Amino acid sequence: MHLDMTTTQWVLAAIATVCIGMSKTGLTGLGMPAVALYALVFTPRISVGLVLPMLIMGDVLAICAYHAHAQWKYLWRLFPWTAAGLLAGYFALSHINNKQTQLLIGALLLVMVSLHLWRRSRVQAEEDSDNFGNMYWYAAAIGVLAGFATMTANAAGPLMVLFLLMMRLPKLAFVGTGAWFFFIVNLVKVPFSVKLHLITLHGLAINAALAVFILIGAVCGKWMLHKVNDQWFERVTVGLTVLAAVKMLIF
Repeated sequence: MHLDMTTTQWVLAAIATVCIGMSKTGLTGLGMPAVALYALVFTPRISVGLVLPMLIMGDVLAICAYHAHAQWKYLWRLFPWTAAGLLAGYFALSHINNKQTQLLIGALLLVMVSLHLWRRSRVQAEEDSDNFGNMYWYAAAIGVLAGFATMTANAAGPLMVLFLLMMRLPKLAFVGTGAWFFFIVNLVKVPFSVKLHLITLHGLAINAALAVFILIGAVCGKWMLHKVNDQWFERVTVGLTVLAAVKMLIF
């Protein structure tokens, strides 16, 4: 992997990076297709390391805007279980090859989409939110799965959205709590990713070249948040993610 990439690779990587920036400022549904697009442009294993520094840059922007609104009591419920999931993901990545990583990312993306659709069908019922919010096992399950998904595929976004929506947090608390969660978790992932040679100097050079697109995405995300039809946006996002995941599983 080096900076001598084709024009098509640069364009697709820039689009994926803009999507990451937008996903951090409110359009959370763009996180899944961004991960999928990176995995298609680069090899899946390399993409895991490339995406992580971009996510951290986006997390910093989100924290600057929403840090005061975090609800830490919900984060403390998740962190111990998320740590367990991170360790499981680390050992999984250390024992699988590039093709297996591709299949794993594709499968996880489909699982995340399924959870997202399930959440959309259930979260409207108020009693579901109350019941899940009081269940200890729910935080444990979400924490472990989120840790594993974020370590192996940077794909924990839908799980965190699912958890925060079930907790019925106000909008600003929702965004602020999620921002702190991903910032801390993504920082913890860095030494593991370096140990697995997922983050490299060449990869960081590509990150530096694409960094401006994180800022562009963050600005566009805030502007578009109230402009885009929610149902249309969600359908397109989910559709693109499913197509990318299926491609990874078949080809």
